[in-house]
Amino acid sequence: MPKDRRITRELAENLAIAALGFLAADPERLGRFLAATGIGPDMIRHAAADPAFLAGVLDHVAADEPLLRALADHAGVSPETVERAHLMLSGRHEHEIL
Repeated sequence: MPKDRRITRELAENLAIAALGFLAADPERLGRFLAATGIGPDMIRHAAADPAFLAGVLDHVAADEPLLRALADHAGVSPETVERAHLMLSGRHEHEIL
């Protein structure tokens, strides 16, 4: 996802799914996420279809600066893009976010 692209709901959801995969790739990161959310590993696949859950994934990432930067590097986007995707999914903006 190029750094200067507009954030649409679809792009935000794709970034959140990528963030979930990024968390799941590391047992320590995944463990912290599961502990923070209270969700079980067996429920993740079902929960990932819920935009509110995806917003929560990005909320978790955005709350931890080193994690935010690591995800941004991994996804090839700026940390600001992750934050804008979070805003989009959390419903704080009705239209595309620049």
